Amino acid sequence: MADAVDLVRAYLHVNGYFTVTEYPVLEGVKGGSHRMVTDLDVLAFRFPGAGPSKGGGRVGEALVSTLGELDPALERNRGESDMIVAEVKEGRAELNRGARDPRVLEAALVRFGCCEPHAVERVVEELLRRGRAATGHGHTVRLVAFGSSVPPDRPLGYTAISLGHVLSFLRAHLQESWEVLRHAQVSDPALGFLALLEKAGEGEDA
Repeated sequence: MADAVDLVRAYLHVNGYFTVTEYPVLEGVKGGSHRMVTDLDVLAFRFPGAGPSKGGGRVGEALVSTLGELDPALERNRGESDMIVAEVKEGRAELNRGARDPRVLEAALVRFGCCEPHAVERVVEELLRRGRAATGHGHTVRLVAFGSSVPPDRPLGYTAISLGHVLSFLRAHLQESWEVLRHAQVSDPALGFLALLEKAGEGEDA
């Protein structure tokens, strides 16, 4: 599962999202103790203006070497800030019980300042009903599931993206941006591994 989460995190980074992975949600129990309810695989946020450099690599210009064009599969309105609550599965792309638990979603949204405590219940109710919700802070929150397969009979209420699509998108991004990326030290484990494969293939062609 960790490898799949790393792959999705790299995909979201390339699409301009800041991410937190495997975020734990706790609840109080009798005796003043706590227990973990679940962890959310990925929380991600993207500002509306995020995108690749438009300068064309002029001399002296700094480039964000891993940022690409937004993937249409993310089904996002480009003019809005966007927060994603994502589940990552090695099997079917679907949401588990924790990602559909109103208490879990309310705790995460309040913790990261997405919603005020008095308004979060309405936001979560809309989120669970439609898969997306508008907040009082002018951005959207969405539910997204990643997995090896996208079930054709999945219920409405979330976006589903296959890991195969994620991998294809990252490979295409590396190939299209290779003249820039080949000079970068890529620390992200998933993207770094794919960059290594690209360099290895380049060496075979020499």
